Amino acid sequence: MSTAVATAAAATRAVRLVYFAWVRERVGLPEETLDIPADLATVADLVRWLKARGENYEAAFANEAVVRAALDQVHAKPQSPLGAAREIAFFPPMTGG
Repeated sequence: MSTAVATAAAATRAVRLVYFAWVRERVGLPEETLDIPADLATVADLVRWLKARGENYEAAFANEAVVRAALDQVHAKPQSPLGAAREIAFFPPMTGG
């Protein structure tokens, strides 16, 4: 592998993103695996990066404070570090019953 290719590969990492309920409907996918920039530090950074990917993501994350996230199936706040999470799920607030 050339140095340039190795550097480009190190600059991203593959993450499985899972979308639930109306987040899924607006994104248009139940899940996807994306190579995200390695320098995205928090859930909020990832959300901003996703919003820049297109209108469907912009619609899904229009109100960032409403959408919830889970890192490897553990609830996370917007300021939570992504760390080495391999799966990140996004979903609307849940109501009990």
